[in-house]
Amino acid sequence: MSGWEVDIVGVGAPGGAGWADWRAMQASNPALDSPYFRPEFTQIAGRISPRAAVAVFRRDGRTVGYFPHQRRGGSAQPLAAPMNDYHGVIARPGEAPSLEAVAAALGAPRLNVGAWVGSAADADGPGEPRRTVQVALGEDGYDGWYAERRASQGKFFKDKERARRSMEAELGSLRVEFGLRDAALLDWLVALKRDQYPRTGRHDIFACGWTVELLHALMAAEEEDFGASIAALWAGERLVAAEFSLHAGDQCHFWFPGYEPTLARCSPGILLSMDTMRLASAQGFRTFDFGFEGEHYKKYFCNASRTVREAVIVRPGLGAAVSRAAARALDLAGRERAERLRGSVRRRWAAIEACETTPVDRLRGAVQAAGAALARTRRTSPRPVSA
Repeated sequence: MSGWEVDIVGVGAPGGAGWADWRAMQASNPALDSPYFRPEFTQIAGRISPRAAVAVFRRDGRTVGYFPHQRRGGSAQPLAAPMNDYHGVIARPGEAPSLEAVAAALGAPRLNVGAWVGSAADADGPGEPRRTVQVALGEDGYDGWYAERRASQGKFFKDKERARRSMEAELGSLRVEFGLRDAALLDWLVALKRDQYPRTGRHDIFACGWTVELLHALMAAEEEDFGASIAALWAGERLVAAEFSLHAGDQCHFWFPGYEPTLARCSPGILLSMDTMRLASAQGFRTFDFGFEGEHYKKYFCNASRTVREAVIVRPGLGAAVSRAAARALDLAGRERAERLRGSVRRRWAAIEACETTPVDRLRGAVQAAGAALARTRRTSPRPVSA
């Protein structure tokens, strides 16, 4: 922390000059081109997410960075976590404090980040690197991207063309709309996701209430170059898929997708993503961010990637000692399996801690997570072989 001066202020504190400074810093730094780094996101999320604040970093009397965050129990997190898919210090290139310096400045027992960008993302810093993937359109726009993808990944895209014809034959002609700001449509999507979370063993991030309020507020925002909207796919008269996206400039971040599970064989979510890109590219969008790699279809879509960092910075002392002891215990299960289990438990707990604002709710979420982890372990454990 040597040389840094830090003030923790309310989200509204930067004011007109501060927000202008924030915009200039973001515009100068290509690593901060995501909508999550825009002042509008912080302003809206700061009104809704409990215990929101901004850390203002100064050096030699000059403001050099801003870090929007929230507090939950003993943890500091990026503002709007677990909804925030990219985070870091808003600063000019080369001027941001390190991840460790940010953790020390916030003064919390631990700082939990899932997708940190900046110098720490590519270096051998704390935590582990992860990849997010994107579609970057060239001069030929969507048509050029699709022609290249169909040539290089022909089997996959021919299969989706067949799926499109199959769904049309079964349910009627397909219709896609992009840029919708319909509260009822968002509620439909949230209900679909809430039904999905228990089936997939994930924490219901919408049960706490404030996360749903945030999506509605972002969608209702009337900003010139920033916003959120829904794309939706109808087959005949039936709504079969929807996706909530955040966008700014020429960046579109696919955020929350959902589709009717009974139609999974027709890939309605993938068809919606393709048509959303086609419609959005006509409006000037050029980069479509699909978030973390992992789902199989993303490798067929995406032609770009970026590195972020997932880390938990623990204040030296008992907490760090306990974390090291837990890591050693997990390693006894075998390094590869331990890494998967550690990452799964860490991410699930991070989501619980970020969503739930009271100790009782966090405890309830932890108990449910433990039950889900135990059930998953039982399903994946090798069966004993009889003699």
